[in-house]
Amino acid sequence: MPTRFVQEFRKLLSEALAIVESTTGKKLGQCIGVYAFYDYDGEPIYVGQTWEQFGTRVRRHLTGQRSDTLAYRILDPFEVASMELFPAENARALPKVEKTQAINELEYSVYLSAIDQSKYKAILNEKIPPVSAEVPIPKSYRFNLIPSDMREEREHPDVRLARRADTLSRVAAVAHERGEVSAGLRRVIVIQAVRLADLAAARLAFAEGRERPRPSAIDVQSLVGNVLAEADTDESKD
Repeated sequence: MPTRFVQEFRKLLSEALAIVESTTGKKLGQCIGVYAFYDYDGEPIYVGQTWEQFGTRVRRHLTGQRSDTLAYRILDPFEVASMELFPAENARALPKVEKTQAINELEYSVYLSAIDQSKYKAILNEKIPPVSAEVPIPKSYRFNLIPSDMREEREHPDVRLARRADTLSRVAAVAHERGEVSAGLRRVIVIQAVRLADLAAARLAFAEGRERPRPSAIDVQSLVGNVLAEADTDESKD
């Protein structure tokens, strides 16, 4: 049997996906669209799109089923404290080209919003969404996924430091084992290292009784370059 935390996490996820989307009357788990994940600080960490149902794609990310972000150790499901769903059911009936454009535009708009919200001005997407026209973001649905009676333990900085360090180690090992990896994966390693350093510095500051360092203490843009568009259309390799 899964641990109680896993059981409660999956229960909250199932309840979220069972919520009825107001404009179509469909359960969110049956909708297509864009999704975003947030950590315990409310920091956006990942944005994706799906032509599958949210119920299929999101569960794949968060319940240990295979996905690129899990296979490459990019996303730690236990770092996801909440999710936000942006249904795009209006695009489902469109011709393929128009549907692709509509979903890409929504994903890129949500991605830009996440970058703007992020104190690092960067998130853990290996692939930056295709540059598209920015469109108004429709009504979204945001859900907490952490059982209230277990949150204090799960969000403890030392617990998160250990998991974040392990995630960084694993994604670096993937890069080492594969030999040739995308520039995007290299970018994720840097961003995860920044997130680890920031949390570790905050823990040190707390121990010493001083203020947490400001996000500007690390110039993330200088470290990772442009996060609004891929460097070129071909995925670069080492």
